[in-house]
Amino acid sequence: MGLDRGGHRTGWSVRYALSAPKGALLLEDVVVEPEYSRVVEAASAALSAMRAGVEEPAVPADAARDVMLLLFHECSAMVSSLGSGGTAPVKMQVFDNAGNEVPIDEADPPVRTAVRVLLAEVHGDSEAARAHIEIALASAAPEEMDTLMVQALRWTMRLSAECRNRGLSIAEWITTALY
Repeated sequence: MGLDRGGHRTGWSVRYALSAPKGALLLEDVVVEPEYSRVVEAASAALSAMRAGVEEPAVPADAARDVMLLLFHECSAMVSSLGSGGTAPVKMQVFDNAGNEVPIDEADPPVRTAVRVLLAEVHGDSEAARAHIEIALASAAPEEMDTLMVQALRWTMRLSAECRNRGLSIAEWITTALY
């Protein structure tokens, strides 16, 4: 989801109320567009399938990039929420198949990409996040893209569970898909 000419995320239409101060965005003035709804529906279906035990939920190929961007964006919001509203700090770790922590540079390429995308989002650089996913889409094998999608889904599930346990807010569509 890039930015439109007005500097807003695509997928959202924005209208300003005449009685509000200039630049004020009112909640009731946000209208969800069909393309954004399609991406949310695909992400919701994948999260629901994973919750039901499907190890690699299917996501329509034409929506994969946007679903991953949405999931990582929501993960970023939850990491930020956990970091500022939680009692325990948020720590990112990468583990190998034996359960041993490994440096990020020794992780499998899809895991490295996932960490880089999430870090870009956490630092407010959605364009860098998009670039990492675009590079992966252009050069990664299909099974690596599947791993990247599964990583985004797993992190969304785990982070939402932790936010829920701590009483922190979660995007409504994630709550609907998982709880």
